[in-house]
Order: sequence, then C-alpha cells, then structure tokens
Amino acid sequence: MYHPACWIVFAATAALLFIPGVPVRSGDATFPKAMDNVTVRQGESATLRCTVDDRVTRVAWLNRSTILYAGNDKWSIDNRVVILSNTKTQYSIKIHNVDVYDEGPYTCSVQTDNHPKTSRVHLIVQVPPQIINISSDITVNEGSSVTLMCLAFGRPEPTVTWRHLSGKGPGFVSEDEYLEITGITREQSGEYECSAVNDVAVPDVRKVKVTVNYPPFISNAKNTGASVGQKGILQCEASAVPVAEFQWFKEDTRLANGLEGVRIENKGRMSTLTFFNVSEKDYGNYTCVATNKLGNTNASIILYGPGAVHDGGNAASRAVTCLWLWGALLARLFLNF
Repeated sequence: MYHPACWIVFAATAALLFIPGVPVRSGDATFPKAMDNVTVRQGESATLRCTVDDRVTRVAWLNRSTILYAGNDKWSIDNRVVILSNTKTQYSIKIHNVDVYDEGPYTCSVQTDNHPKTSRVHLIVQVPPQIINISSDITVNEGSSVTLMCLAFGRPEPTVTWRHLSGKGPGFVSEDEYLEITGITREQSGEYECSAVNDVAVPDVRKVKVTVNYPPFISNAKNTGASVGQKGILQCEASAVPVAEFQWFKEDTRLANGLEGVRIENKGRMSTLTFFNVSEKDYGNYTCVATNKLGNTNASIILYGPGAVHDGGNAASRAVTCLWLWGALLARLFLNF
C-alpha cells in the first residue's frame, strides 16, 4: 500500500506532467469525473466538483503542481480556497474572489485499490472591459494631424471603437485603439467617444474633447436703415476659435465705446454697434474687424437713412423697372398717333 505522503507526491507529479495516472478501464470511464470547464467573472466565486464513489480511499485537489487540499487537510495558504464537500459521492472545493491569476488547470486526484487516477478541469476567468489609458483633451490648429489613443484590457480581449459625437448625432469613426485624423477641419471638432466591449459586462466608455482652432469668418453683416433721432443698430457676427475680438471703424477712425453717443457690445460671436440718437453725420460706411491669434477678417456695413439707395442689386432692379415703364409709355404714345 502506498504511503500517504508518497501518494500525494505522485498526485502532484501527475498533475505537473498532465498524465492521467493509471489508465482508466472501460468500466471506469466515468470515474473519477470532474466538471467541464468552469467559466466565472473576475471577483466571483468558482466551485470545482469531482464525482467519486465508495471505492475511493484518498482524494486531493491540485492547481498545476500545487496541492490545495488532500482529503480534509488544507495545504494551500490561500484563505480564499475552502473545501465544500468530501463525501462518498463528491469531493468539491470553492475559490472565492477569483482573479486572473487563478485561471488554468485544476486536477482532482483519487486513489482506489492502491491505483491513483486523475481528472482535470480548466478554470476560465472573464474580466470586464476596462479602458486603462486614453488621450487627454487636445487643442490643435485647423489642418493639423491628430492621433487619439484608447488602450483597454479585458478577457476576452475587448473590441475598441471610436465615434465622433457631432451635433448631427453619433457618427462611427473607426474600430481601432488608435484614431488618426489627417488635416483636421473645424467640422471635426467636438467630443470623441471610445468604447471597449467584450460582452462580459457593460462597455467601458470614455470621452476626449478635440478643439480645432481656426481664423475668424464673418457670417452675418447686414446694412441697416434708421431715421434721424431714432436708435440705429449695426451687427457683426463672426465664427472663430478662439472667439474673435471685435473692432469698429468709420473710414480710418476707430470707434470707442461711449464716445459720440455710441455703444459697442461684444458677446460671444456677436458684436453690436448702437447709435442711441442717429444724426446725419452718423450715416455712412462702417467696418467691422474680427481678430484672433490665427488671423483677421473684416466686413463693410452701411448705416443709411430713409429713402437712401444702399443696395446695388435693388438699384439695378429699380433701373430695369424704370426702363420698362419708359418703354411702355413710348409704345402707348406711338399707338395714339
């Protein structure tokens, strides 16, 4: 009969070499029988069971070459590993708070009629997706090249997806850890969302803000009419990042806030020039200048009085109308003769 210590050494050696002990005869095909592969999530508990019968004289659970339990005696110093049952029909252990390093083969080793036999089960540990490194918010000039990084970990390995969260709704960008944008435009500014998915748990989602600097562009500057003695308002709207600074000029003279009955108010993308009491000398051409660190632009805006011709297109239209009326009058005179 084997000495207990020798049997345990043999069981450990068999587990290390992944050999099944004494070959199982056809009548013993189901004995000893361990579970199929066990799959658990990180942090959960894993139960490993081994079916035995009354022929068994000794039992043990091993992890690779490490003995966890021999019978009811605990050999492992890991307090997460506990014995659940040691009966004539089942020998099972439980591992609490499973981590990735617990993954691998486990061996149920038994001795019957002085013949050791083994059965193996593989523990698979799943890990929810986790983004471990992602690019910081970034500011670049229009036309530059940008690379965004999003590194994720998980078991199985997660799929990483980038999306551009534009004002028109989420837009798919790419399925890769690295997102490269060549010659970035102002329309490509905004938030970019990185998602890591592996179906173990909900996706891990992080965002990166990309700010694109570009020079000012005046998008709204209309000529305005006002009567003498009334209030007159000229408006100038400019898109720019960073936000543009505004200046107003009449001919070559820069206007100052509060002087000569005018007020200049800058608010975000809009600059307003207000005349509280319009006089004849206020009529004329004004220039709005929008500036940021990438450049400047300007627009000409006219403050005009009642009846003034201020739109070239309208003047041309009126001229055509006059010619048509004059032609109609000549035709009528010709018919009278």
